[in-house]
Amino acid sequence: MKHLRSLTLIGPGFVVAATGLGAGDLVAAAVSGARLGTQLLWAIAFGALIKLALNEGLARWQLSSGKTLLAGWLEYLPRWIHYYFLVYLFIWAFLVGAALMAACGLAAHALMPQLSINSWASLHSLLAIVLVLFGRYSLFEQAMKILILLMFATVMAALLASDWSSIASASSTISSESAQDFSLILALIGGVGGSVTLLCYGYWMREKGWHNTDSLKLARLDLLIAYSITALFGMGIMILAAQSAPASESGTHILLAMADQLGVLLNPIFRELFLIGVWAAVFSSMLGVWQGVPYIFTDATAHWRGKLTRTGVEDKGYRLALVYIAIPPIALLYMGKPVWLIILYSVTGALFMPFLALTLLYLNNRIIAPALRYGLVSNSAIVIALIVFSFIGGQYFIS
Repeated sequence: MKHLRSLTLIGPGFVVAATGLGAGDLVAAAVSGARLGTQLLWAIAFGALIKLALNEGLARWQLSSGKTLLAGWLEYLPRWIHYYFLVYLFIWAFLVGAALMAACGLAAHALMPQLSINSWASLHSLLAIVLVLFGRYSLFEQAMKILILLMFATVMAALLASDWSSIASASSTISSESAQDFSLILALIGGVGGSVTLLCYGYWMREKGWHNTDSLKLARLDLLIAYSITALFGMGIMILAAQSAPASESGTHILLAMADQLGVLLNPIFRELFLIGVWAAVFSSMLGVWQGVPYIFTDATAHWRGKLTRTGVEDKGYRLALVYIAIPPIALLYMGKPVWLIILYSVTGALFMPFLALTLLYLNNRIIAPALRYGLVSNSAIVIALIVFSFIGGQYFIS
């Protein structure tokens, strides 16, 4: 009974996991399945475990210290690091905003082609603004739970209806050379579970009323369940791609090609079901970014604005950040992404995840109470995350 009650209390983990599962992660899983079958299922599971360890570290820090991770950076790290993060945050939010709009527009257009992709993209962004500004956190969390359940259920339904013998035979015919496609492995490990959106977990814990170490066990259960569902969803996309073998492997269009193939292989209804699942995945990601990332902006600029206390949706800084994420990036849908912006985004982004791992190692081994500091298992997990993401970042600079 106690465990069942705990399940009703969890929620922020579902929100952060659904937010981190964007169109890029779905495309990486689909391309991997189409090219390599199911050989890279382990990469999705491994990536989810790493993100689980990082998010647990964030929860451990905040519940132990009573401060957000950004407040910890500002207090215990050199000030220039804070400025670097702000530059990255502004670039990341702008480009991610445009990418999420485009993905939502494409998914909605595939279901209802009466409107153009850009029109659907703009409408989704405006709808997300309304939900964030006029809905309380409890409503937002329930909406995210429904969306993650919807995306998970549609993919699982397609899997149950699939021919598993054909999937197994597809996996067994993959050549050893194609298994050496490291770029796909790195995309799978690095993509699942998000990057900057991990920071949102601290603010959603606060909204949930988790303020001290009494909530740490609940946070761990919350994250474990959420990342398990996320990993299973990504694995499901990969398995379905291995079965359907979509002809297109260009960007988000591979997901549409998968839907068409599933409609032929299984039943026309599964085309619509799969597209609904894809839409739920990308819209939940948009909704999570629109609701959570403004908290990061307000926290990161709080010392300049003289507001070091908790801020929320009613705060002017929060609303300005929401407008910045949701309105200006619409222009990129019509003019394309400027090359210099993409380069700057990639350079700064390649450094973020190793930086996050390093700061967690420092804060959770030196600053918090000794009884709550990392042990051998936690330290090992974060060191592995540091090595993996440093390698991923290094691969970018080498290439």
